Amino acid sequence: MRRTPLEITSIEYPSTSMPATAEFLSKVCGWKPTVYGKSYATLVGGGIDAGVQGDDDEQSPAPLMVIRVPDLDEARAQVESAGGEVTFGPFDFPGGRRFHFREPGGNEMAMWVPA
Repeated sequence: MRRTPLEITSIEYPSTSMPATAEFLSKVCGWKPTVYGKSYATLVGGGIDAGVQGDDDEQSPAPLMVIRVPDLDEARAQVESAGGEVTFGPFDFPGGRRFHFREPGGNEMAMWVPA
């Protein structure tokens, strides 16, 4: 059975100053920011959405590839059966639910479902 490839929907950047990073990317790249609270913003307009995470407790140590999936529980089971390790979540956020995981080569990624 051929499986439909999953879609990368955003890249999330860790930041020591979400407002400064969002403003910089807006000025330099022309991306339109939407701020959610004190520590998170999304930026649209670059072909793929970008997120800026300013909360130390929720940010990954490097940019985070975020992949939309049809079923979060099934995606988690597939990640774990393929040798990945869930590192955070699942948790709710504005717009959906997601979890973070580390693949066997050490990269952290996230999978999400829309609300």
